[in-house]
Amino acid sequence: MRITFLVFVFVAVDQILKYIAAANLKNAGSIIVIPGLLELVYIENRGAAFGILQNQRWFFIIFAVTMILAFIYLINVKKINNKIFLTSAVLIIAGGLGNFIDRLFLGYVIDYIKLSFFPPVCNFADYCITFGVVILTVYILFFYNKKDALK
Repeated sequence: MRITFLVFVFVAVDQILKYIAAANLKNAGSIIVIPGLLELVYIENRGAAFGILQNQRWFFIIFAVTMILAFIYLINVKKINNKIFLTSAVLIIAGGLGNFIDRLFLGYVIDYIKLSFFPPVCNFADYCITFGVVILTVYILFFYNKKDALK
């Protein structure tokens, strides 16, 4: 239940931030928040990071659904309850759902965060997925128990 609540909170934050970005940045160009580091800019992303796979909306929708279902399976059927794994799952599911909602209803993902040291413009959901994958990698490398896979 707590996992569902956290996913809901992260998806809500993502959608609220995207709404604010669309309402305030779409016609504003860009807003420099921290010179030389952080800029806010409105982008309608019809692809993935770095603009790859442009206009592959249904691929991304199917991929997101598949990944979300895989994590739900691991949590509910395989009963993986390691806190590190669950943290990564919450972030990846929430990020996937946040971008899924955009792709399903808008046909693109709203991006708005531009860091000077990281070329693509991203959004909160993208960072949830990124941090979730990093945490999942730590889990797999250092905490994964092979008996979890055999359940």
